[in-house]
Amino acid sequence: VGKTTLVRTIMGLTTRMTGKLSIAGIDSTFKETHERSSAGIGYIPQGRGILPKFTVRENILLGTFARNDQKRKIPDMCLELFPYLAENLDKRAGQLSGGQQQQLSIARALATDPKVLLLDEPTEGIQPNIVQEIETTIHRLNTEVGLTLVLTEQHIKIARQLAHEFVIMDRGRIEERGPIAKLSDELVEKHLTI
Repeated sequence: VGKTTLVRTIMGLTTRMTGKLSIAGIDSTFKETHERSSAGIGYIPQGRGILPKFTVRENILLGTFARNDQKRKIPDMCLELFPYLAENLDKRAGQLSGGQQQQLSIARALATDPKVLLLDEPTEGIQPNIVQEIETTIHRLNTEVGLTLVLTEQHIKIARQLAHEFVIMDRGRIEERGPIAKLSDELVEKHLTI
């Protein structure tokens, strides 16, 4: 409980409750959403948040407007990670499958040139074969590209495969945290069983 609220608060999309946000050591608590994005936070919302009437190309290019370098070109990495998108740049985003829309949402966030990527339930409602592709992409973004990732995920198996550390929240409060190797089945059952 509170996962989406957490990432929306980090992005400045909700009223801040308490606490402080620092980005690269700079107090960003009162920065606007676009300033946080320009400071290096990429956001992939739950439900994807793509613009269905825009083309794939236009959706990705929207992400470039948050860049500080003013580059208005689709980064090569976006097209390399998602060959289907590269082959369908002129297709309307609303014509894509749910998994393809999620890939588009990730590509748009990458076009912002982030240092930290917030992924809110990236596998929700996605068919299994695309879930594996998204998992692989998320892993590559961390290990090959060096992005710091904040992943909210209800599927423990996926979280265990991708995460280095875990945080368990209950009603917005952190109940447990630690290295992913310490996320035991007992701890999961204690906090996550209905």
